[in-house]
Amino acid sequence: MLKGKLKLPLPVPDKARRAFPDRLGSLVAGFDFKEEDYGGGSDLVVFEPGEELETFQPNGFVSDKDQSAGVANFVEESDIKVRPRPEKDGAGPVSTVQVIAVDEKRSDLEFELSRPEINLEKLQRIASAGLPDGGGLRATAWKLLLGYLPPSRDQWEKELTENRQKYAKLKEELLLSPSELTRRKDEAFSYKEQHVDVDGPLRRHEISQEDHPLSLGKASAWHQYFQYTEMVEQIDRDLQRTHPDKKFFSGETSFSRKNRQAMKNILLLFAKLNPAIRYVQGMNEVLAPIYYVFSTDTDEKNAVNAEADSFSCFVRLLSDSVDHFCQQLDNSSVGILSTLTRLSDLLKANDEELWRHLEFTSKVRPQFYAFRWITLLLTQEFDFQPILRIWDCLLGNSFGVQDMLLRVCCAMLLCVKSRLLSGDFVANLKLLQHYPDINIEHLLRVAQDLSPDTSSYRLSP
Repeated sequence: MLKGKLKLPLPVPDKARRAFPDRLGSLVAGFDFKEEDYGGGSDLVVFEPGEELETFQPNGFVSDKDQSAGVANFVEESDIKVRPRPEKDGAGPVSTVQVIAVDEKRSDLEFELSRPEINLEKLQRIASAGLPDGGGLRATAWKLLLGYLPPSRDQWEKELTENRQKYAKLKEELLLSPSELTRRKDEAFSYKEQHVDVDGPLRRHEISQEDHPLSLGKASAWHQYFQYTEMVEQIDRDLQRTHPDKKFFSGETSFSRKNRQAMKNILLLFAKLNPAIRYVQGMNEVLAPIYYVFSTDTDEKNAVNAEADSFSCFVRLLSDSVDHFCQQLDNSSVGILSTLTRLSDLLKANDEELWRHLEFTSKVRPQFYAFRWITLLLTQEFDFQPILRIWDCLLGNSFGVQDMLLRVCCAMLLCVKSRLLSGDFVANLKLLQHYPDINIEHLLRVAQDLSPDTSSYRLSP
């Protein structure tokens, strides 16, 4: 686990206000956002919280080593193995009712996004019910839900332009190699010399000791550049393993290499701006859905600027759970162990029988399986499209991502209750570390209908 400590203000649950921070200043130097107040039906069958959905055995999953070492082993490479995501043969038949429902949902979202002032509460309800694929609607909705775009449409262009320019400046200052910076300075100097009358002989451009590649001084630009070499190599390895079944991320085409380079820039820039956190394995998985959604926006200008937009939204999303990546905060009220305890309490409040079996009979504690669920926002547990649907629900929750995330994690346990009750430590651990295929809409419905735990952490009622 990475060393260091970062203090972030905790979001206050309030239906009239998003739980996301209104500014990036606490995480990223150079990004100053204005502090403003940002202000569904379903035809699913009603069920009891304990009702179990028939699940299917996972296909083609490779067994990982038992993660009994718990929280401390999170950053070990062996614990961040990529779960194979086999390609689906097809989406299956779609009924006329489903087509009509999707069209109505799309129309509602398009109407809401076209209004001069976006009603964020209504947008949250639409997102929780699922955002339609294609057309850039999900990209725009996510930017609004994360507070990257203000509710007033007439401010969008100004905000986007300013933030994209700030990102470009940060890249130039922090990601360019010293040799590239020197080359650009020399070009500017040569241009200036050509336009100025100079008397006498030309002066030779000297290289200072601090600018020399072999300089060992801590103030040397090259020394600072080389100290991130190992981290860059780790990011490259992780990006190669990001959704290997999707050509968008994997392979050696110019298209996939461009996408990986953009994600690499984002992760490395985040690490340099946040030395207390740096880069943790798995952050690539959290970034992937954001960058994919923004890059596939049908608005060409937005797609071209997907890297800059993804960086800002990645920071905003991570700020809601960044304390989970700090080892020194593990035992604090905002650390990962406290969050795992809240999950356990939520399960106890909704199904004490299952809670007792996991805690005392099979002794499968949350840190053995839910650590990855929570820190990586479920990106390793499901295929890519279901991940996007789950994230619609997470971002659409008025009480914040963590509130809904704990509900979904608890629902995942309830939906395989009978198998867990009949299993021992080994069987249950294997089941939860390789979660089976499931109807995502049913899972989310279970999560939304859970009774809140009132003992240690108040979930939204």
